[in-house]
Amino acid sequence: MSEILVVDDEPGIRELMREILEEEGFEVRMAENGAAARAALDDRIPDLVLLDIWMPDVDGVTLLKEWKTQGRLTMPVVMMSGHGTVHTAVEATRLGAFDYLEKPVSYKHLLETVKKAMDSRRARPTTTGNLDLLGQGEATRRLAQRLNLAISAGLPLMLQTHPGAGEEIVVHYLTPPDAAFVRVDSPALLADRPADLLAQAKGGLIFVPDLSVLSNMQQKGLALLIARRGEFSARVAVACQQPLSRLLADSRLTQELHDQLIHAVIELPTLQSRREDIPALAARVLEDAFARLLIAPRKFSDAALQALATYDWPGNLAELEALAGRLALESDKGRGDAPIDAELIEAMLGIKADDGDSTGIDLMLHMPLKDARDAFEKAYLEALLGQCGWAMSKTAERAGLDRTNLYRKVKQLGIEAPGRDKDASAE
Repeated sequence: MSEILVVDDEPGIRELMREILEEEGFEVRMAENGAAARAALDDRIPDLVLLDIWMPDVDGVTLLKEWKTQGRLTMPVVMMSGHGTVHTAVEATRLGAFDYLEKPVSYKHLLETVKKAMDSRRARPTTTGNLDLLGQGEATRRLAQRLNLAISAGLPLMLQTHPGAGEEIVVHYLTPPDAAFVRVDSPALLADRPADLLAQAKGGLIFVPDLSVLSNMQQKGLALLIARRGEFSARVAVACQQPLSRLLADSRLTQELHDQLIHAVIELPTLQSRREDIPALAARVLEDAFARLLIAPRKFSDAALQALATYDWPGNLAELEALAGRLALESDKGRGDAPIDAELIEAMLGIKADDGDSTGIDLMLHMPLKDARDAFEKAYLEALLGQCGWAMSKTAERAGLDRTNLYRKVKQLGIEAPGRDKDASAE
């Protein structure tokens, strides 16, 4: 059932709109002022907001501007006022309001506007599939809304991400169905041939996986690519694990590129921030791991799922998938179809079972961040290579890397195939 948030300081108007909208089959929440509207949005994102302009604590236009600045304008907003002006209506529309209603609002006009606003949500630009691989909770729903809003506005997307957070899933979702997907694994192409990249991605999407490694010349090429994307009907997505403000302060980001990307910064939620998704995600990636290895499947015990849900997942979804691969390989050791128990999970994750007051996570806090990241990448790639029979092409595809980058990482991290030369096992 679609939900509408009615924000108005007049109790009579709120109640009247609630009666009308509920009679039409909508779920209705109400807020009597700006503060209550903020709290309602924090609680969950509605499908539509009917927002009064004149309220005692904050006017609706200011609230609309605030939501837009915060990247929270992910639903249509219809402004309402009993004594508005043309200027106010134009300003609200410029800020992203879907429409403007003048009070008193007629029954017919209200329902017509609500229907158009709801239809606008269903008419969003096409994407490929959904984000279910990241989870199906509120955080993923909000992420999808923000992504769709940025797409509908034609903005280049800046994905603020975390290790293993699933940006590959996001960028493939953003790619229009049956359209080209161009991943820029060689940053030199941005400086040398940005127009060629646009031609390859015509009607599709270009993905730059790490903004922080680009030189000034490569950033200028990316800025040119973003400026000309409309000529090729191409979408552009850029990922980075560092905030734009930090890169700019460290003189590692040009002001021009900063200004192009700052309008659509979207943070990918960590697995730790959406623990409600972990049991279902864990069950799915485990099932996938068994299917890839053609091994009779096993499931998690309830205690194992609880252990997974309390772990903090510094490597996010990639770490969960790597764990599933290791568990599937362990299942070849005579355990039959018995559920995977919590003890095995705790052993593999380094959870301290005797520490009841903590999450029991060994985050290698004695190590510098770079060393800890390298240790995780090494464990992840060793497990993935093992699952793929040390076939580099298959492993590269699974890890979302090109084969050249995978070779480089394998060599850099000192990974060797057991009992044989790793270069001889390329295919």
